[in-house]
Parts: sequence; C-alpha cells; structure tokens
Amino acid sequence: MLTTLLAFLLTLGVLIVIHEYGHYRTAVACGVKVLRFSVGFGRVLLRWKRGPDGTEFVLCALPLGGYVRMLDEREDAVSPDEQHRAFNRQSLPRRAAIVAAGPAANLLLAVLLYAAAHWIGMQEPKAVLGTPLPASLAAEAGLRSGDWVRAYGRPSAQGTDWQDLPSMTELRWQITQSALQSRPLDLQVTDRDGRNPRTLTLDLSTVPSLDVDARLMQKIGLGPAFSEPVLGEVRAGGPAERAGLQAGDRVLSVDGVAIIDAQTLREGIRNSVAAAGTLPSPQGWVVERAGQRLNLQVVPRAAEDGGSTVGRIDAYVGQPPEMVTVTHGPIEGLVKGAQRTWEVSALTVQMLGRMLIGEASLKNLSGPITIADYSGQAVQLGLAYYLGFLALVSVSLGVLNLLPLPMLDGGHLMYYIFEAVTGKPVSELWLARLQRGGIALLLMMMSVALFNDLARVLGLH
Repeated sequence: MLTTLLAFLLTLGVLIVIHEYGHYRTAVACGVKVLRFSVGFGRVLLRWKRGPDGTEFVLCALPLGGYVRMLDEREDAVSPDEQHRAFNRQSLPRRAAIVAAGPAANLLLAVLLYAAAHWIGMQEPKAVLGTPLPASLAAEAGLRSGDWVRAYGRPSAQGTDWQDLPSMTELRWQITQSALQSRPLDLQVTDRDGRNPRTLTLDLSTVPSLDVDARLMQKIGLGPAFSEPVLGEVRAGGPAERAGLQAGDRVLSVDGVAIIDAQTLREGIRNSVAAAGTLPSPQGWVVERAGQRLNLQVVPRAAEDGGSTVGRIDAYVGQPPEMVTVTHGPIEGLVKGAQRTWEVSALTVQMLGRMLIGEASLKNLSGPITIADYSGQAVQLGLAYYLGFLALVSVSLGVLNLLPLPMLDGGHLMYYIFEAVTGKPVSELWLARLQRGGIALLLMMMSVALFNDLARVLGLH
C-alpha cells in the first residue's frame, strides 16, 4: 500500500508540475505576469516566492490537479503600468499558445519518457502463443499453441508492409489498433524454434466495437504467452498435494488428452467441475518427474470465480513465459517514443469518440484508484516499466485537456477559435452557461470513472 501510494503521488506530481510548467514558461515568454503556480488545491502546505515578479509557488493538500494564475483584468483590478502584462490584453495567438502549452508539455514529456523506456530496455514476454480458445477468431485464423509471431502487417492496395514484432506486448498493441480500425492484421509466424514459416490473417474487421476493451485478447481467443505445463508451488493441504503432485512436475496428459501448454492445463482444471456440475470428479494425470512417468488421480475442488463454479488444484500451473529484452538506440528510441505518443493519442481520441456515440463501452474509463494500482505495479516491475506507464498517463492527460469542454484547456481554445472566426469574444452570458455545462459533464465522467474503479476492485467488471 505504501509503495502504491508513493508511486501514485509521484505520478500525479510529475504530470501536474510538467503540465502547469508548460503554461507558466509560455506565459513568461509572452510577457504575462504570473501571480501563482499551484500544485494541488485546497489548504496550502508549502509556499515560496521566486523570480523577478515574485511568482508565488504553492503546494496544496489535494494533489488532484493544479493551476497557474496570471494577471488578468477580468479577475481583479490591474494598475495601468502593468496592463500590458495582463493575460486578457495579449493577442489571440499568444493567449492560445499559453493555453495549449500545458497539454503540449504533457505530450512532449510522453515522447521523452517512452524514449527513455526504450533506451533502458524492458523485459517482455516473447511473442509465442498459448493455445487459442476453441472456435475463437484466433483459432479460426489458424493460430496454434507454440506459434511464434515474427512480424505483422496490414494489407493494402500496395501489398503488406511487414514490421518485425519484438514481443507479445507489441502484438497485443497492434491487435488493439487493428480492432479499433476494423481492419485485418496479417501475421508471419513460425514454430517455437523458428522453423516452418507461414502467413495468416487475423480478421479483426469482424470484432464489434463494443468488444474493444481490456478483455479484447480473451474475446478473440488469445490468452497469455506460451508457458510450459510444469507445476510451480504446491499449496499445503490442497487437491494437488493430496494427489501427490510436486513442484517441477511436467504434465503430459489429463484423461488421455495430451497437454500442449499451461493454458490447456488451466482450462482443463477450470472446466473439470463445470463439466460435472458441482461434484468434483477424478482426473487421470500423467506427469513426468525426474525422467519417470507417474499416473496420478487428481480431484480438483469447486471454487467460485466471477459468479461461475470452476475447478482449482491449489498449485501454480505453468512456468514463467520466455522473456526478451526490447531495447532501442538513441535515435531509434526517440523516433519510437514519438511514434508511440502519436499512436496512443490517436487511440485515446478514437476510444473517447466511440464511447460518446455508444460504439465502445464506458467501462474503458479509469479513475484515480486504477491509476494508483497500476502505478504501484509499474514501480515494482522496474524503472523502464514505470516510465512507460508515466508516459501513458501523460498522453491521456494531454489529450483529455485538449477536449473542447469548458473548464479544460480545449474549451478555452474553442473560445479562441470562435473569437478568431467572428472577431469578437464569447459573451459573458454564454461563458457562464458553457461553464456550468462543462462542470456537469466533467462530474459525470469522473463519476463513471470512479464507479468503474470500484467495480474492478470488487470484481464486478
């Protein structure tokens, strides 16, 4: 909990400071006087002044945002000798630049963070597939357990432009993008040893828009990366120990059915109780231990999982998947960082647009609880993973702030577009109306995000 809390505060602190610093530096560069730079809201915890104008920097008790307060005649009286430094007296391009600088700073930070993660390198599962679910899209495409996906491409009139696939993480990313675009994805695969190459097509154009969410891989039939069917830790007193199973046992077959990988074994255990109602039935296992074959009778216990009754043996099933180190050089890493920032930004806009018109589930919205949870997990995985997570949240913050909603930077830019087209600013009456509407929309979005967070914690999603 302490790690999660500290990681969450660090994540928010870095992103808020960078966002507000973008506004601050651009305002100073445009000759606008900055009165206060605040990280957080509510009661002031720390306060200090610096700079020729004596800008007040404050840290507040509620770290869920921040603001930069500038000299502005609409908020307070301004002496005649400083009116030229008031925000409202600046030209339209300068005002727009100051407002846009916050989201731009977040997007630029994301590029650098993604680049740094690529420079450091990340340990990711090799793109070797486990057993696809029967009758699933992946199975119908011809994917099999042990397939090593080497490259991907999207068919076009000019042919397929093949790109090397470094890891399972990249495969899932490309599948998600193709599903959102309703486009097929071509894959070049070999066996686990790099032999017997073949090309197949994953027809993601048939995936309904509402299915593009966190469970997309499961819905198209792709589970975890390939894992050997070897048992890990065996819990004392559980079905596995009672049957005589031990850590290190390799499972060869269950009830005469050959076990290809850990995913096949897990599904067989889960379905053992469901197939027999709620009465567990013995399974005949053949395992290999120290070069010898043993025949054992295993009786899984019934357990509740998400409203369903499934089988459990109380042992860790499967070895960790084979990992690869994905790293890039200085220039390539920077290019990849810019590319990934653009892709995530486009994906975020697409997803928000689809949620708005009902083509994507509102379950995709996440709030502070999910961010805190993922922050803690990313920190424990290592620096590169945390930098990648920080980049993802930074992109989300930048894109969300550019939405044309009052109260957000995008709302102010919307006002400036209106002013540029009509030659006059939005009236005070409409500003007040739009402000109220914007607050209502933001509260609705925050409520949905918080509900989704709680639903995930309680296992309802």
